[in-house]
Amino acid sequence: MSTIDSRVEPATAELLSDDERQLYFAFKRAQEMLRARISDDVRAATGLSDPDVAVLIHAAEVDGGVRQSELASLLGWDRTRLSHHLSRMQSRGLIERTKVGSAVEVSLTEAGLAVIDVVRPIHAAAVRRHLIEPFTPSQVVYLREALERISEPGA
Repeated sequence: MSTIDSRVEPATAELLSDDERQLYFAFKRAQEMLRARISDDVRAATGLSDPDVAVLIHAAEVDGGVRQSELASLLGWDRTRLSHHLSRMQSRGLIERTKVGSAVEVSLTEAGLAVIDVVRPIHAAAVRRHLIEPFTPSQVVYLREALERISEPGA
């Protein structure tokens, strides 16, 4: 059964123009291709999945650990998805979770720290190759600003 939002009146909703539709699908293709290319490069070199790399990078940015709820927000993930993924990473010895008051803090283990030291330069090279190098420096600034604007809450 469909879960179409009943607040939208199909008869009054304006359809996308050809240009708008082309922009939307170009964005979707680019996002999917970019993520796949970067993920494939990193996986080929390290064996780690895109979600593993995202968690490791975000957890490594915070000295001493990051709250699990903050990590979910940074990744744009549902808390349940993150919890399941962290359980898998914890069983592989890459992260540990510690109860701190009413929160859970995620930190990298020694093994996780060793892995992130290998992953970061590989990830950086893939991001540069697939996202930065195709553009001029001014285009990179514009692209970042445009994506940040789209990502703002309430945008």
